[in-house]
Amino acid sequence: MGDALGAPVEFLSLGEIHRRFGTAGIVDFAPAYGKLGAITDDTQMTLFTAEGMLRSYVRAKLRGICAIPTVVCHAYLRWLLTQGMTPRNPTLHVHTSGWLWTEKILHQQRAPGNTCIAALMARDRASSIRAENNSKGAGGIMRVAPVAMMFAGQSDHAVEVFTIGKETAWLTHGHPTGYLSAGAFAVILHALLCDDTFESGIERARAFLSAEADSAETIAAIDLSLALAESERNPERALARIGGAWVAEEALAASVYCTLLAEDFASGVRMAVNHDGDSDTTGSLTGQLLGAILGEHSIPKPWLEALEAREVIAQVANDLCEYRNWKLDDSGDDAERVIEERYPGG
Repeated sequence: MGDALGAPVEFLSLGEIHRRFGTAGIVDFAPAYGKLGAITDDTQMTLFTAEGMLRSYVRAKLRGICAIPTVVCHAYLRWLLTQGMTPRNPTLHVHTSGWLWTEKILHQQRAPGNTCIAALMARDRASSIRAENNSKGAGGIMRVAPVAMMFAGQSDHAVEVFTIGKETAWLTHGHPTGYLSAGAFAVILHALLCDDTFESGIERARAFLSAEADSAETIAAIDLSLALAESERNPERALARIGGAWVAEEALAASVYCTLLAEDFASGVRMAVNHDGDSDTTGSLTGQLLGAILGEHSIPKPWLEALEAREVIAQVANDLCEYRNWKLDDSGDDAERVIEERYPGG
């Protein structure tokens, strides 16, 4: 929802947003990419992260071994193909099995991130190897929510969430701040999905970050967001101090600030998209946090009805909630075949 709300203003300054939508800024879905409720590359890549996580689970259950970031990397390569691009290595074969690939609504370019495209095109194989760049852009953090969702209700998996969060981000973003911010966000979201408080999730993320080299920039961004939530109640001024959120630590800080100040779901994501910068990403991250806190019933009904690819998003979300009930014992029964067709283990 935050992604779709921010999509029409992603590349507008705050002044341009005010001139187009009035002094309150954008408060409702507006046309983007020729329709209302359009999603962007943020939601596309989030869906493919979820697909990779679920295919990892199927592979581990049926084959007994799985490297999660490698399977997620393969999912990102499928996303690359949906954008009409291919890896430069002609011998790299990307499997296009599974149902998500068949959803043609995802085969559209929605301002895909240059770093994501370049890093995936440079891959010579699907692997967990860190991207050979120095980017800390927000393209890594924007897509990690399914890592937290995969371990919802399992508070003892927080370390795993942090590790997988950063490793899936570094598949395209090689700067420590880029992938550590992603790991931190995943941990905060995971805490909420385990019925812990927002504040305890932030403290847990800070603790994990403190044990990592090169984490000072990410910790400073979190601390700035907390300080601003206490001292600056004007979101426009606060978000201007945080920055445009084109980089990961600023996107993290903006979403933390907006979540802390939000009165409800709609006010939170509206706050998150009205600024100079990466509005769809800050809207998406804030929406993920507030959604975990408040639930689906908090989302305005007209937004739900207008959201592009709503059925696909709902199916993936339900699968992330239900996968632990899947019967995967290599029996070959009908229910198992449906799951394997949807999420082939690889």
